Amino acid sequence: MGGTHKHAEHGEHVGHDHHGHHHHHAELRQGDRRKLVGALIITALILVAEVVGGLLSHSLALLSDAGHMLSDVVAQGLSLAALTIAARPSDARRTYGWHRVEILAALGNGVTLVALSLFIVWEGVQRLQTPAVVQTRLMMEIAAIGFIANLACTRMLHGSHSLNVKGAYLHVLGDTLSSVAVLAGGAVMYFAHGLYWLDPALSIAIGVFILYSSYALIRDAVDVLLETVPRDIDLAGVTHAIDGLEHVVAVHDLHVWTITSGLHALSAHIVVRGLDAAGRDRFLASLQQTLSQRFKITHTTVQLESESYDHDCHVC
Repeated sequence: MGGTHKHAEHGEHVGHDHHGHHHHHAELRQGDRRKLVGALIITALILVAEVVGGLLSHSLALLSDAGHMLSDVVAQGLSLAALTIAARPSDARRTYGWHRVEILAALGNGVTLVALSLFIVWEGVQRLQTPAVVQTRLMMEIAAIGFIANLACTRMLHGSHSLNVKGAYLHVLGDTLSSVAVLAGGAVMYFAHGLYWLDPALSIAIGVFILYSSYALIRDAVDVLLETVPRDIDLAGVTHAIDGLEHVVAVHDLHVWTITSGLHALSAHIVVRGLDAAGRDRFLASLQQTLSQRFKITHTTVQLESESYDHDCHVC
């Protein structure tokens, strides 16, 4: 998508984007896809092991962890599909491309986590009333295998740039901590030769943790869909930075939002003084450099206006 210039009587509308940034963005997405494929294979194998182990050991905590692993498989599969779809080019109807598919998948993952956590808590409460005898040794062996595998997946997905993949990472991180809890609870039951109520109590704790971890994911996805100002960008700071540029008289109708993870956009009307055609081009280059370097905003749409222009906005 190249820069375009549209001259009008009172202002100049500029849509600017960097080929280099989009190439870098595509490379990051490709790396995220490779990470997801590896994590998906490992997670699917551990899911099978935990289901079999949970049924044989009668451990609700292990089955709860397996349920979380199932949500991981679904989440990672959705994330992989979303990344593939999001890589499709833009067209005449979808001028931003398919990037928002990633955000929708992230929101779906978050909602799935909430539903799963509520189910786990409900099952745990029911089991607390009549705790089952648990084969703790088998429970710990399977949990240990799951812990090692989850550590590998966590390391694999850590540092991903996509909110969608970060959602999958949260799933796996929750599983890692769940495995630790299951191991610890299994050890206590093994050496105490009882205390089987710990098993459903652990499953409830796992469910509450999953519920807590899903909140940030849903919040961030909804923020993107509502086109709120990104949390890592200070809107007042952006306004101050633009105001500080030479020739700027005023800034109004300023909007900053996120197209998809790591891709921020800005639109603004800027009143300028004392600029000819060549000066406007130099000003726009300086503005883009400031926004890119200081705020990592690389997609900008700016309308330059003279002081005599009617600035009233009847639409915003």
